[in-house]
Amino acid sequence: MFPNSNLYETGYYAIFVRAISPTEALSRIPYDKSEVVDLDRSELDAIKELGTEVGPDDLPGVDFDSLESSGILDPRGPLLRSGSHAGWTFIVEPEGPFLAKEKVLKAVSRGTSALLAQMSETAAAWISYAEDGEILSSFDPLFPDSDFGNQPAILEGLTGHRRAIDSGERANAYENSLRKIQESLGCAMPAAVDSLRSPSVRVPDGY
Repeated sequence: MFPNSNLYETGYYAIFVRAISPTEALSRIPYDKSEVVDLDRSELDAIKELGTEVGPDDLPGVDFDSLESSGILDPRGPLLRSGSHAGWTFIVEPEGPFLAKEKVLKAVSRGTSALLAQMSETAAAWISYAEDGEILSSFDPLFPDSDFGNQPAILEGLTGHRRAIDSGERANAYENSLRKIQESLGCAMPAAVDSLRSPSVRVPDGY
């Protein structure tokens, strides 16, 4: 599965956006943000885990003075990284839940399409799909009949994810539906790509 749950053991929230760049995707998020800094997954994890205690020795490959001036070390709010693969950009937030905000998904999907996949530390899952600022499908894969999107049939027509849910075990509903959706849309977040240095921001007022 992409994102790889083994790499995000405390959960993740990830948005995939078609045919825009990582920096463009981050710029569309409708909140004040720090300056963009290129960080890899381990560097972002160190900043997140150490908070105000993080120092130059914890980030040996990073210009720490520039990092401090960027605002990304402000301990308030979520940290986001954005990369690209196969014509899609992904934005990932370890743990969450900032990316689950509806206005974020609506904003990044303007003029294109976007998919949100979220898995909490307690294994609560949710999938949403938007096109051009409108959320068309938004559902818990365990209860796919309760879809809060405006036109759920569009995602089903594109991907056939309901058949993937119905034909598998209920406990595997999230994995089965997300895999089918990602395969059909062509969006993925391979671990090798996710590990690279990628544009990253802090959203200090995101919570």
